[in-house]
Amino acid sequence: MRILVVTVVHHPEDARILHRQIAALRERGHQVTYAAPFAARQAVPRPDVEGLDLPRAVGRDRRTALRAARALLAGRGAEADVVLLHDPELLLALPGTMRRWTSAGRTPVVVWDVHEDTAAALVMKPWLPAVLRPPVRTAVRAAERLAERRVRLLLAEDAYQERFRRAHPVVPNLPLVPPAPPEPPGPDRAVYLGHLSRARGALDLVETARLLTPDVRVEVIGAADPDVRGPLTEADRAGVLRWHGYLPNDQALALLSGALTGLSLLHDQPNYRHSRPTKVGEYMAHGLPVVTTPTPLAADLVERHGCGFVVPYGDPAAVAEAVRRLRDDEGLRRECAERGRAAALAELDWTERAAEFVDRLEMWVKEAQAEAGTRPRLAVAGDATGPF
Repeated sequence: MRILVVTVVHHPEDARILHRQIAALRERGHQVTYAAPFAARQAVPRPDVEGLDLPRAVGRDRRTALRAARALLAGRGAEADVVLLHDPELLLALPGTMRRWTSAGRTPVVVWDVHEDTAAALVMKPWLPAVLRPPVRTAVRAAERLAERRVRLLLAEDAYQERFRRAHPVVPNLPLVPPAPPEPPGPDRAVYLGHLSRARGALDLVETARLLTPDVRVEVIGAADPDVRGPLTEADRAGVLRWHGYLPNDQALALLSGALTGLSLLHDQPNYRHSRPTKVGEYMAHGLPVVTTPTPLAADLVERHGCGFVVPYGDPAAVAEAVRRLRDDEGLRRECAERGRAAALAELDWTERAAEFVDRLEMWVKEAQAEAGTRPRLAVAGDATGPF
Protein backbone atom coordinates (compact mmCIF):
# COMPACT_ATOMS: atom_id res chain seq x y z
CA MET A 1 0.00 0.00 0.00
CA ARG A 2 0.92 3.65 -0.31
CA ILE A 3 0.22 5.51 2.95
CA LEU A 4 0.25 9.28 3.39
CA VAL A 5 0.72 10.18 7.07
CA VAL A 6 -0.03 13.80 7.98
CA THR A 7 0.42 15.97 11.08
CA VAL A 8 0.78 19.71 11.58
CA VAL A 9 0.75 19.54 15.39
CA HIS A 10 2.98 16.69 16.49
CA HIS A 11 6.76 16.61 16.42
CA PRO A 12 8.01 14.64 13.38
CA GLU A 13 9.81 12.30 15.81
CA ASP A 14 6.57 11.59 17.71
CA ALA A 15 6.87 8.12 19.19
CA ARG A 16 3.36 6.91 18.28
CA ILE A 17 3.51 8.21 14.72
CA LEU A 18 7.09 7.53 13.65
CA HIS A 19 8.55 4.91 15.97
CA ARG A 20 5.45 2.74 16.25
CA GLN A 21 2.95 3.17 13.44
CA ILE A 22 5.25 4.15 10.55
CA ALA A 23 7.83 1.61 11.67
CA ALA A 24 5.15 -1.12 11.68
CA LEU A 25 3.99 -0.15 8.20
CA ARG A 26 7.55 -0.15 6.86
CA GLU A 27 8.21 -3.52 8.50
CA ARG A 28 5.26 -4.96 6.54
CA GLY A 29 6.76 -3.52 3.33
CA HIS A 30 4.34 -0.64 2.73
CA GLN A 31 5.47 2.66 1.26
CA VAL A 32 5.06 5.67 3.54
CA THR A 33 5.07 9.39 2.79
CA TYR A 34 5.26 11.44 5.97
CA ALA A 35 4.10 15.08 5.95
CA ALA A 36 5.03 16.92 9.14
CA PRO A 37 6.54 20.21 10.40
CA PHE A 38 10.16 19.11 9.85
CA ALA A 39 11.70 22.56 9.36
CA ALA A 40 9.72 24.18 12.17
CA ARG A 41 10.93 21.49 14.58
CA GLN A 42 14.48 21.37 13.17
CA ALA A 43 14.06 17.71 12.26
CA VAL A 44 14.89 15.72 9.14
CA PRO A 45 13.03 12.75 7.64
CA ARG A 46 14.30 9.24 8.18
CA PRO A 47 16.02 7.84 5.06
CA ASP A 48 13.46 5.09 4.44
CA VAL A 49 10.46 7.45 4.45
CA GLU A 50 9.65 10.22 1.98
CA GLY A 51 9.32 13.42 4.02
CA LEU A 52 7.21 16.43 3.08
CA ASP A 53 7.54 19.63 5.07
CA LEU A 54 4.46 21.43 6.43
CA PRO A 55 4.11 24.53 8.61
CA ARG A 56 3.52 23.89 12.29
CA ALA A 57 0.09 24.61 13.77
CA VAL A 58 0.60 26.34 17.09
CA GLY A 59 -1.48 28.68 19.24
CA ARG A 60 -4.68 30.33 18.09
CA ASP A 61 -3.92 30.97 14.40
CA ARG A 62 -3.59 27.71 12.51
CA ARG A 63 -4.74 28.91 9.10
CA THR A 64 -1.32 28.79 7.42
CA ALA A 65 -0.76 25.19 8.44
CA LEU A 66 -4.26 24.16 7.38
CA ARG A 67 -3.95 25.83 3.98
CA ALA A 68 -0.69 23.99 3.38
CA ALA A 69 -2.18 20.71 4.54
CA ARG A 70 -5.23 21.16 2.30
CA ALA A 71 -2.99 21.78 -0.70
CA LEU A 72 -0.90 18.73 0.14
CA LEU A 73 -3.92 16.49 0.56
CA ALA A 74 -5.43 17.73 -2.70
CA GLY A 75 -2.20 17.09 -4.58
CA ARG A 76 -0.88 13.90 -2.98
CA GLY A 77 -3.88 12.32 -1.29
CA ALA A 78 -5.26 10.77 -4.47
CA GLU A 79 -1.96 8.90 -4.94
CA ALA A 80 -2.40 7.07 -1.64
CA ASP A 81 -4.35 4.01 -0.61
CA VAL A 82 -4.57 5.34 2.95
CA VAL A 83 -4.45 8.92 4.25
CA LEU A 84 -3.68 8.72 7.98
CA LEU A 85 -4.43 11.96 9.85
CA HIS A 86 -3.08 12.62 13.34
CA ASP A 87 -4.67 16.00 14.18
CA PRO A 88 -8.38 16.85 14.48
CA GLU A 89 -7.67 20.17 12.69
CA LEU A 90 -6.90 18.25 9.52
CA LEU A 91 -10.51 17.11 9.29
CA LEU A 92 -11.32 20.71 8.27
CA ALA A 93 -9.24 20.23 5.12
CA LEU A 94 -11.22 17.22 3.91
CA PRO A 95 -14.63 18.30 2.53
CA GLY A 96 -13.52 19.95 -0.73
CA THR A 97 -10.47 17.74 -0.98
CA MET A 98 -12.47 14.50 -0.91
CA ARG A 99 -14.68 15.80 -3.74
CA ARG A 100 -11.57 16.47 -5.82
CA TRP A 101 -10.34 12.91 -5.20
CA THR A 102 -13.68 11.50 -6.30
CA SER A 103 -13.72 13.56 -9.47
CA ALA A 104 -10.20 12.29 -10.23
CA GLY A 105 -11.40 8.71 -9.89
CA ARG A 106 -9.43 7.95 -6.71
CA THR A 107 -10.84 7.64 -3.20
CA PRO A 108 -8.22 6.73 -0.59
CA VAL A 109 -9.27 5.39 2.78
CA VAL A 110 -9.09 8.31 5.21
CA VAL A 111 -8.26 7.43 8.83
CA TRP A 112 -8.24 9.77 11.82
CA ASP A 113 -6.03 8.51 14.63
CA VAL A 114 -7.67 9.89 17.79
CA HIS A 115 -4.81 10.54 20.23
CA GLU A 116 -6.69 12.41 22.95
CA ASP A 117 -9.98 13.82 24.20
CA THR A 118 -9.97 16.75 21.79
CA ALA A 119 -12.59 18.87 23.54
CA ALA A 120 -11.03 18.40 26.98
CA ALA A 121 -7.57 19.16 25.59
CA LEU A 122 -8.72 22.36 23.87
CA VAL A 123 -10.34 23.87 26.94
CA MET A 124 -7.00 23.50 28.77
CA LYS A 125 -5.20 25.69 26.22
CA PRO A 126 -4.22 29.07 27.72
CA TRP A 127 -4.77 30.82 24.37
CA LEU A 128 -8.49 29.91 24.33
CA PRO A 129 -10.55 32.56 26.21
CA ALA A 130 -12.64 31.14 29.03
CA VAL A 131 -15.88 32.50 27.56
CA LEU A 132 -15.32 30.44 24.39
CA ARG A 133 -14.58 27.15 26.09
CA PRO A 134 -18.16 25.83 26.54
CA PRO A 135 -19.22 26.53 22.92
CA VAL A 136 -15.91 25.18 21.62
CA ARG A 137 -16.40 21.97 23.61
CA THR A 138 -19.90 21.57 22.15
CA ALA A 139 -18.69 22.29 18.61
CA VAL A 140 -15.84 19.78 18.88
CA ARG A 141 -18.18 17.04 20.11
CA ALA A 142 -20.49 17.70 17.16
CA ALA A 143 -17.57 17.68 14.72
CA GLU A 144 -16.36 14.35 16.10
CA ARG A 145 -19.78 12.79 15.55
CA LEU A 146 -19.79 14.10 11.99
CA ALA A 147 -16.26 12.85 11.36
CA GLU A 148 -17.09 9.27 12.25
CA ARG A 149 -19.71 9.25 9.46
CA ARG A 150 -17.16 10.31 6.85
CA VAL A 151 -13.80 8.74 7.81
CA ARG A 152 -12.42 5.71 9.64
CA LEU A 153 -11.36 6.15 13.26
CA LEU A 154 -8.60 4.57 15.32
CA LEU A 155 -8.74 5.28 19.06
CA ALA A 156 -5.73 5.43 21.39
CA GLU A 157 -7.83 4.57 24.48
CA ASP A 158 -10.86 2.35 25.11
CA ALA A 159 -12.52 5.18 27.03
CA TYR A 160 -12.66 7.32 23.88
CA GLN A 161 -15.47 5.06 22.62
CA GLU A 162 -17.89 7.01 24.83
CA ARG A 163 -17.54 10.09 22.60
CA PHE A 164 -18.80 8.31 19.49
CA ARG A 165 -21.98 6.56 18.43
CA ARG A 166 -20.26 3.66 16.68
CA ALA A 167 -17.66 1.20 17.89
CA HIS A 168 -14.15 1.88 16.57
CA PRO A 169 -10.94 -0.17 16.81
CA VAL A 170 -8.51 0.75 19.55
CA VAL A 171 -4.77 1.03 18.87
CA PRO A 172 -3.38 1.68 22.36
CA ASN A 173 -0.44 4.00 22.87
CA LEU A 174 1.94 1.35 24.14
CA PRO A 175 5.73 1.48 24.46
CA LEU A 176 8.23 -0.70 22.67
CA VAL A 177 9.53 -2.95 25.46
CA PRO A 178 13.27 -3.56 25.00
CA PRO A 179 13.95 -7.29 24.69
CA ALA A 180 17.20 -7.15 26.71
CA PRO A 181 16.97 -6.83 30.50
CA PRO A 182 17.49 -3.20 31.54
CA GLU A 183 20.17 -1.85 33.84
CA PRO A 184 19.02 -2.03 37.50
CA PRO A 185 17.71 1.26 38.91
CA GLY A 186 20.41 3.35 40.58
CA PRO A 187 20.21 5.51 43.72
CA ASP A 188 20.63 9.10 42.60
CA ARG A 189 18.73 10.10 39.44
CA ALA A 190 14.99 10.65 38.95
CA VAL A 191 13.72 11.27 35.39
CA TYR A 192 10.71 12.79 33.69
CA LEU A 193 10.00 12.09 29.99
CA GLY A 194 7.28 13.91 28.09
CA HIS A 195 5.84 17.29 27.16
CA LEU A 196 6.05 19.92 29.88
CA SER A 197 3.17 22.17 30.91
CA ARG A 198 1.54 23.39 34.10
CA ALA A 199 -1.16 20.74 33.82
CA ARG A 200 1.49 18.05 33.30
CA GLY A 201 3.23 19.09 36.53
CA ALA A 202 6.20 21.07 35.19
CA LEU A 203 6.28 23.43 38.16
CA ASP A 204 5.83 20.50 40.54
CA LEU A 205 8.92 18.94 38.96
CA VAL A 206 10.93 22.09 39.67
CA GLU A 207 9.83 22.16 43.32
CA THR A 208 10.41 18.41 43.72
CA ALA A 209 13.93 18.88 42.38
CA ARG A 210 14.58 21.65 44.93
CA LEU A 211 13.51 19.33 47.74
CA LEU A 212 15.74 16.50 46.50
CA THR A 213 18.87 18.56 45.79
CA PRO A 214 21.69 17.56 46.24
CA ASP A 215 20.96 13.93 47.12
CA VAL A 216 18.98 13.05 43.99
CA ARG A 217 19.38 14.71 40.60
CA VAL A 218 16.17 15.30 38.61
CA GLU A 219 16.51 15.07 34.82
CA VAL A 220 13.71 16.43 32.64
CA ILE A 221 13.36 15.46 28.97
CA GLY A 222 10.84 17.14 26.69
CA ALA A 223 9.64 20.31 25.02
CA ALA A 224 7.85 22.88 27.19
CA ASP A 225 4.96 25.30 26.88
CA PRO A 226 6.02 28.96 26.82
CA ASP A 227 4.70 29.72 30.31
CA VAL A 228 6.91 27.10 32.00
CA ARG A 229 10.11 27.52 29.98
CA GLY A 230 11.34 30.33 32.24
CA PRO A 231 11.13 28.38 35.51
CA LEU A 232 12.67 25.31 33.89
CA THR A 233 15.52 27.32 32.38
CA GLU A 234 16.22 29.08 35.69
CA ALA A 235 16.19 25.78 37.59
CA ASP A 236 18.57 24.26 35.04
CA ARG A 237 20.97 27.20 35.27
CA ALA A 238 20.90 27.07 39.07
CA GLY A 239 21.73 23.37 39.06
CA VAL A 240 18.38 22.45 40.65
CA LEU A 241 17.56 20.06 37.79
CA ARG A 242 18.83 19.16 34.33
CA TRP A 243 16.47 20.08 31.49
CA HIS A 244 17.52 18.34 28.28
CA GLY A 245 14.78 19.89 26.13
CA TYR A 246 13.22 17.86 23.36
CA LEU A 247 15.17 14.78 22.26
CA PRO A 248 14.33 12.21 19.56
CA ASN A 249 12.57 9.23 21.04
CA ASP A 250 15.51 6.84 20.89
CA GLN A 251 17.85 9.34 22.57
CA ALA A 252 15.28 10.19 25.23
CA LEU A 253 14.63 6.55 26.10
CA ALA A 254 18.37 5.91 26.43
CA LEU A 255 18.43 8.38 29.34
CA LEU A 256 15.99 6.21 31.31
CA SER A 257 18.54 3.45 31.76
CA GLY A 258 19.70 3.06 35.35
CA ALA A 259 17.56 5.86 36.77
CA LEU A 260 16.17 5.65 40.30
CA THR A 261 12.57 6.34 39.27
CA GLY A 262 10.34 7.77 36.55
CA LEU A 263 8.00 10.63 37.44
CA SER A 264 4.48 11.31 36.11
CA LEU A 265 2.92 14.33 37.84
CA LEU A 266 -0.20 15.05 35.80
CA HIS A 267 -2.84 17.26 37.40
CA ASP A 268 -6.47 16.27 37.79
CA GLN A 269 -7.81 17.34 34.37
CA PRO A 270 -10.63 15.79 32.28
CA ASN A 271 -8.25 15.03 29.42
CA TYR A 272 -6.09 12.89 31.71
CA ARG A 273 -8.78 10.98 33.60
CA HIS A 274 -9.33 8.34 30.93
CA SER A 275 -5.90 8.35 29.28
CA ARG A 276 -2.97 6.18 30.28
CA PRO A 277 0.22 8.28 30.35
CA THR A 278 2.58 6.70 27.83
CA LYS A 279 5.50 7.69 30.02
CA VAL A 280 4.33 5.35 32.79
CA GLY A 281 4.45 2.39 30.42
CA GLU A 282 7.85 3.48 29.15
CA TYR A 283 9.22 3.70 32.70
CA MET A 284 7.94 0.21 33.43
CA ALA A 285 9.31 -1.16 30.16
CA HIS A 286 12.76 0.21 30.95
CA GLY A 287 12.85 -1.17 34.48
CA LEU A 288 12.17 2.00 36.48
CA PRO A 289 9.98 2.26 39.59
CA VAL A 290 7.16 4.74 38.96
CA VAL A 291 6.02 7.70 41.04
CA THR A 292 2.71 9.01 39.70
CA THR A 293 -0.22 11.19 40.66
CA PRO A 294 -3.57 9.35 40.92
CA THR A 295 -4.83 9.70 37.35
CA PRO A 296 -7.01 6.58 37.16
CA LEU A 297 -5.24 4.47 34.52
CA ALA A 298 -1.73 5.29 35.77
CA ALA A 299 -2.68 4.62 39.39
CA ASP A 300 -4.31 1.33 38.37
CA LEU A 301 -1.11 0.15 36.67
CA VAL A 302 1.16 1.10 39.57
CA GLU A 303 -1.08 -0.26 42.32
CA ARG A 304 -2.11 -3.43 40.50
CA HIS A 305 1.47 -4.39 39.69
CA GLY A 306 3.16 -2.96 42.78
CA CYS A 307 5.73 -1.10 40.71
CA GLY A 308 5.96 2.24 42.53
CA PHE A 309 4.05 4.88 44.47
CA VAL A 310 0.90 6.93 43.89
CA VAL A 311 1.13 10.43 45.41
CA PRO A 312 -1.45 13.23 45.76
CA TYR A 313 -1.97 15.82 43.04
CA GLY A 314 0.15 18.96 43.33
CA ASP A 315 2.21 17.73 46.28
CA PRO A 316 5.98 17.96 45.56
CA ALA A 317 6.79 17.06 49.18
CA ALA A 318 4.99 13.72 48.77
CA VAL A 319 6.80 13.12 45.49
CA ALA A 320 10.17 13.83 47.13
CA GLU A 321 9.34 11.51 50.01
CA ALA A 322 8.45 8.66 47.63
CA VAL A 323 11.71 9.19 45.74
CA ARG A 324 13.69 9.11 49.00
CA ARG A 325 12.03 5.83 50.01
CA LEU A 326 13.17 4.27 46.76
CA ARG A 327 16.65 5.77 47.13
CA ASP A 328 17.07 4.41 50.64
CA ASP A 329 15.79 0.89 49.93
CA GLU A 330 17.65 -0.87 47.12
CA GLY A 331 15.59 -4.03 47.53
CA LEU A 332 12.33 -2.10 47.19
CA ARG A 333 13.34 -0.22 44.07
CA ARG A 334 14.65 -3.38 42.38
CA GLU A 335 11.45 -5.23 43.26
CA CYS A 336 9.33 -2.39 41.85
CA ALA A 337 11.47 -2.30 38.71
CA GLU A 338 11.17 -6.05 38.13
CA ARG A 339 7.41 -6.06 38.66
CA GLY A 340 6.91 -3.13 36.30
CA ARG A 341 9.09 -4.68 33.63
CA ALA A 342 7.25 -8.02 33.86
CA ALA A 343 3.88 -6.25 33.58
CA ALA A 344 5.07 -4.25 30.57
CA LEU A 345 6.20 -7.41 28.80
CA ALA A 346 2.88 -9.11 29.58
CA GLU A 347 0.40 -6.39 28.64
CA LEU A 348 2.00 -3.15 27.45
CA ASP A 349 4.28 -4.12 24.56
CA TRP A 350 3.59 -2.38 21.23
CA THR A 351 5.34 -5.25 19.45
CA GLU A 352 2.36 -7.43 20.29
CA ARG A 353 -0.13 -4.93 18.82
CA ALA A 354 1.73 -3.57 15.79
CA ALA A 355 0.42 -6.30 13.50
CA GLU A 356 -3.19 -5.52 14.52
CA PHE A 357 -2.67 -1.89 13.50
CA VAL A 358 -1.32 -2.76 10.05
CA ASP A 359 -3.92 -5.51 9.56
CA ARG A 360 -6.68 -3.01 10.22
CA LEU A 361 -5.46 -0.58 7.55
CA GLU A 362 -4.99 -3.38 5.04
CA MET A 363 -8.51 -4.67 5.71
CA TRP A 364 -10.05 -1.21 5.22
CA VAL A 365 -8.24 -0.81 1.90
CA LYS A 366 -9.43 -4.21 0.68
CA GLU A 367 -13.01 -3.35 1.69
CA ALA A 368 -12.83 -0.01 -0.14
CA GLN A 369 -11.39 -1.63 -3.25
CA ALA A 370 -14.09 -4.31 -3.20
CA GLU A 371 -16.80 -1.66 -2.89
CA ALA A 372 -15.30 0.29 -5.78
CA GLY A 373 -14.88 -2.85 -7.88
CA THR A 374 -11.16 -2.26 -8.36
CA ARG A 375 -8.22 -4.58 -8.14
CA PRO A 376 -5.55 -3.94 -5.46
CA ARG A 377 -2.73 -1.70 -6.64
CA LEU A 378 0.61 -3.02 -5.44
CA ALA A 379 3.51 -0.73 -4.63
CA VAL A 380 7.13 -1.58 -4.05
CA ALA A 381 8.39 0.02 -0.83
CA GLY A 382 10.85 2.80 -1.60
CA ASP A 383 9.90 3.41 -5.24
CA ALA A 384 9.01 7.07 -4.68
CA THR A 385 11.35 8.31 -2.03
CA GLY A 386 12.76 11.79 -2.07
CA PRO A 387 13.70 14.84 -0.03
CA PHE A 388 11.11 16.98 1.70
